[in-house]
Amino acid sequence: MKIFQAVSALCLVAVVGATLATSAKADEWNKKTTITFSGPVEIPGVHLVGWGILPAGTYVFKILDSQSDRHIVQIFNKDETVVYATILAIPNYRLKATSKTVITFRERPAGEPEALRAWFYPGDNYGQEFVYGKAKAMELAKTSSTPVLFSQVETVEVAEPIASAAAPVVVEMKAAPVMAFQPTGEEVAAADVVSAPPVAEAAALPATASPIPLIGLIGLLALGGVFATGKFAKKRA
Repeated sequence: MKIFQAVSALCLVAVVGATLATSAKADEWNKKTTITFSGPVEIPGVHLVGWGILPAGTYVFKILDSQSDRHIVQIFNKDETVVYATILAIPNYRLKATSKTVITFRERPAGEPEALRAWFYPGDNYGQEFVYGKAKAMELAKTSSTPVLFSQVETVEVAEPIASAAAPVVVEMKAAPVMAFQPTGEEVAAADVVSAPPVAEAAALPATASPIPLIGLIGLLALGGVFATGKFAKKRA
């Protein structure tokens, strides 16, 4: 009986552990981050009519869809009830990760809102470098004296929030070639201005495996132990 209780307790720990692991991984998958802007911020991508410039306030950033070389980022209101914008981003590498969220901007002329450049989630070496429409990217590259990523898909205003990565405009964003403008106006490959990881790290397998399968296996083994113990007890009886 004591053996059965011990094995049952092990099963309970495995189930609780799986639940906690699932919860802990949720924000890591979509990188949910709450950000407060002290002033207006210009954004690229697909946005609700009138929301091409976000007023000062609190917003929630999440990744809607993640591929090897393209990410789709969405910006929500504070309560996550409205999607203001859906934006294409390219992973950009930084040598040193930080424990806090980092948002970078592009300088603008006096009196104009800062333009969103990149978003780094705490602890990540990869951030989201946002992609602008071609015309806006050329303007930003010249005024900020920094390279700016662009695609042929220009800024789009929509009446309804984008709810799915399968929406036609999102599919178009993910398929469109991404280039970059140098401050001189020269068009170059995105790889020329977005930092790639060191060769050794690029060759290593990403540490994205979840402990949940292992926890589940422990639970199954424990259950098997329950049945085996029961059979053994019956034979001795």
